[in-house]
Amino acid sequence: MNRERHVVSKTEKNKRYHHGDLRNALIIAAATLIEERGSEDFAMIDAARRAGVSSAAPYRHFKDKTALLEAVLEFAFFTLGLEAEACAAKEEQGSVDAIIAIGKGYIRFVTGHPQFYSLMWGDSSLRQVAKPDHNASSSGFYVLEDTVRAWCLKIGRSDEDALALSIKLWAMAHGLSGIAMHGHIDRFLPGADVYALLESTTHTFLEGVKHSKPGSGLAL
Repeated sequence: MNRERHVVSKTEKNKRYHHGDLRNALIIAAATLIEERGSEDFAMIDAARRAGVSSAAPYRHFKDKTALLEAVLEFAFFTLGLEAEACAAKEEQGSVDAIIAIGKGYIRFVTGHPQFYSLMWGDSSLRQVAKPDHNASSSGFYVLEDTVRAWCLKIGRSDEDALALSIKLWAMAHGLSGIAMHGHIDRFLPGADVYALLESTTHTFLEGVKHSKPGSGLAL
């Protein structure tokens, strides 16, 4: 009886995978292994075992581990993009609060998933971003750029400044994420809150932009 139930369960699982779940299951399995081990040090067979499939099954969708890691990378950036969208949606479009919320969401994501830092910002990421038709790795940045563009229009600045301003704001959030993740904020400013630092820095920067003359260099 138990054996029959096991066989039925396995058959149902294979049927689900046959209908397209296998690829996603392997991506989730690989992402889970990275979080558990703190690195990309796993084999394809480990992902297969975690997904509950045969050692040959992953190769139906991924030619090798690099291909699987690129899929995990795309999934991570997609998730970051969703986080940025959710943060922006909670605030008034084009407001400073919306810009800050996106930055805080970025920090929250990076510090909450430190195991993915090297994968997302290392050589693998650079290869993904280099693909001209690949927007997943930039989806979160596009949310920030759209929000900054709306802010520029509100204060009467050309939306041509939006890209340069967005890169600078992204650099703030990315830099604070890195030093917070590695414990440097606690080392040099014990008790300081990384989110408060981002908020004050963003306010100071945007106030400077707001009161500067167009072409003064703050947005370049």
